[in-house]
Amino acid sequence: MSLAHGRHFLSIPGPSVMPDRVLNAMHQAAPNIYEGDIITLTAEVFDNLAKIGRTTEAKPLIYMANGHGAWEASLTNTFSRGDTALVLFTGRFARGWAEQAERLGINVQSIDFGPRSPVDPQQVEDALRADTAGKIRAVMMVQTDTATSVLNDVPAVRAAIDAAGHSALLMVDCIASFACDAFEMDAWGVDVMVTGSQKGLMTPPGLGMNYVGPRALESRERADLATPYWDWKPRCNPQVYYQQFCGTAPTHHLFGLHAATSMILEEGIENVWARHVTLSKAVHAAVEAWGQGGPLECNIAEPAHRSRAVTSIRTGSIDANALRRYCEDELGLTLGVGLPLGSPVMGGREEGVFRIGHMGHLSPPMILGTLASIETALTALNMPHGQGAVAAAAAVIAGH
Repeated sequence: MSLAHGRHFLSIPGPSVMPDRVLNAMHQAAPNIYEGDIITLTAEVFDNLAKIGRTTEAKPLIYMANGHGAWEASLTNTFSRGDTALVLFTGRFARGWAEQAERLGINVQSIDFGPRSPVDPQQVEDALRADTAGKIRAVMMVQTDTATSVLNDVPAVRAAIDAAGHSALLMVDCIASFACDAFEMDAWGVDVMVTGSQKGLMTPPGLGMNYVGPRALESRERADLATPYWDWKPRCNPQVYYQQFCGTAPTHHLFGLHAATSMILEEGIENVWARHVTLSKAVHAAVEAWGQGGPLECNIAEPAHRSRAVTSIRTGSIDANALRRYCEDELGLTLGVGLPLGSPVMGGREEGVFRIGHMGHLSPPMILGTLASIETALTALNMPHGQGAVAAAAAVIAGH
């Protein structure tokens, strides 16, 4: 008999759990899209996004798109055909961004740090110093790679660019990390940031975002890849409301995003970051306890380099798919599949890996319930694992 009744719990790294307040905000009739309350609400959404991104200099822009659309917007507004980008691979998603750049006619120079290590800033500095002709227009990286769950040091990369005396823009994908890991757009010297609605921002998939700093906006003037929909210029300086979206506004997503960003600011962004630190450490403590009597281990060995939004777990001889299926079918818990950690092929799954998403609208009961359910599955399936994982996680939370 399956116990998977009641409310099913989604513990994947996005789409994340959506608060009732967000869902309720979206449950209303279509508004007047030409004047009135929707214009005021939209202005508040952009103001909230700027506060969450810690910027007074950059402009947040919203596209009706997923993260791939936000990638394309960032590329078409900063590059011309034949330009060069330096892309830092730490798993799957910077690689995907680079593949998109190549299809647009951008030359990609890459440094691959492997699927279990963060970016090494010294190698970035060395590559930029070697670029004596100044061909590299931008350095592109992810803050958190959703496949590997590595957390990269964004300000250290900015420091490497500055130490090399290079003019390259710093472009950062924060799709998995935004409103989970600390991020300081202005203080860290980020020129372009890319994110989406469906993870730390707790809103349904469908909105991709670019944060555009002053240097990036200057680069738009020479970029020949910009097309009408993706173009930053009318969105940055709209003469009428609809230009902010190149057409009809995504009204109900805006209702939800307004509620979500308000919740984040009411909690306080520093408190949101701190909550994610504690809950992620609880997950890591549980995995380490399981690993004392079995093959489970965090993909990223060094705690300082682990994401606060997602944890990728290597299962060794344990069948990760069987574990996930039991959790879903018998317990009502959906865990994240393992994504290719460094494969050049987008799509497919990484065998021997599963992921726990701990981003957005989460509390200790939700995390402890996830961990207890995984331990239940390990026990029911006679999979080797150490004991005391839930207690270890509880101790982290109790000591926060």
